[in-house]
Amino acid sequence: MSLLKKTKRTAVYLLIRFVAWLFNVVPRRLAVYVGGWLGLAAWRLSGKDRHKAVRHLGLVYGDLISHRDKLRIGRQFFINSGKNIADVLRFKRHFASEIKPLIDAEGMEHFDAARRRGKGVFGVTGHIGNFELLAAFIQSAGYEVAVIGRELYDSRLDRLLTENRESVGLTNIATTDSPKRVVGWLKQGKVIGVLIDTDSHRVRGEFIPAFGRWSYTPVGQTILGLKTGAAFLPSVCLRMPGDRYRVVVKPMIEIEPSGDFDTDVYNVTLKCTQALEEIIRAHPDQWPWQHNRWRTRRTGSA
Repeated sequence: MSLLKKTKRTAVYLLIRFVAWLFNVVPRRLAVYVGGWLGLAAWRLSGKDRHKAVRHLGLVYGDLISHRDKLRIGRQFFINSGKNIADVLRFKRHFASEIKPLIDAEGMEHFDAARRRGKGVFGVTGHIGNFELLAAFIQSAGYEVAVIGRELYDSRLDRLLTENRESVGLTNIATTDSPKRVVGWLKQGKVIGVLIDTDSHRVRGEFIPAFGRWSYTPVGQTILGLKTGAAFLPSVCLRMPGDRYRVVVKPMIEIEPSGDFDTDVYNVTLKCTQALEEIIRAHPDQWPWQHNRWRTRRTGSA
């Protein structure tokens, strides 16, 4: 690695450490305000992300929404993300006292029903709303939760993220860890949070329809879940007015076994994807449209 790149990474690391410190010493209201302002600044400074967001919204909605509304949705996502990050960075000191009381929840009975099965639970979500807070809330509700996450490019930042998760009781499982660790966790009847809304070749995937287009989608969680008998629960944590949150847990995904394992993997992943898509369409400013969900092209697809 070049000296310039090392210097840039160190500068980013130190900046994040400073922002985390700042967000923890000021009142939440100010931290969230500053987080939203930083999100807006990032939106205005990144013409590339603005272009991608408008383009991808166009792929999904076409002329059903105006160019101005596409810009508004993308801008609000960045503002929401800045506010969400402010709360996440306050986990260590303020989760139990300040953040958790601001969370309303619906559908937690589905987690209770899934736990009674005793075969583990996949909390299936995406980069919707505050997904880090979703895992922390489920953990605080009396479940043992692990999250599967990709390692960050800088080991120091990865350590900060892992420590932040562990501070609220979460267990971190890296994408490079053995599947046996995931299976062992599920066999103990515990919960694993997974994100299934990104086009990534770091994990096994298949083409699943999302927003009317073939989308390369992770299926490793579906394979392990079907093999172990784990339940699949689509879940999100949405940002609400007044800088509050709402956790939404959908009913367990159930299918009629086809007799063909690959077909069942497809059908379960499709149902999970559809459940998340329904939520995203209802709250489009809480999903990262700048991400190219359709980067990987299916041969012969549009």
